[in-house]
Amino acid sequence: MSDDESTPTVQLGDGRAVEGAPVARIAARLTWPQTKSDILEKFGDTEIRTPDGPELLSEILESVEVTYFDRRRTFVNAVFEIIGREPVATN
Repeated sequence: MSDDESTPTVQLGDGRAVEGAPVARIAARLTWPQTKSDILEKFGDTEIRTPDGPELLSEILESVEVTYFDRRRTFVNAVFEIIGREPVATN
């Protein structure tokens, strides 16, 4: 790539920034199976996107009764049961 000033830039959007990481990103960074305590140790202080704004993963997992996630989908579904499946607002 050149440092040519005439190269057009790509606009990514005009809405406000969405705070927090998607649940899928956290799930993709882990190998499965995982225990709840291992996930908390690795990513407990990570903010997750929710319809109501960002929340710490540790706070979300407090409400999850499952302590062992055999696969990625099990973890993602457990988190979505707590935070809901509504879209995250961008405006």
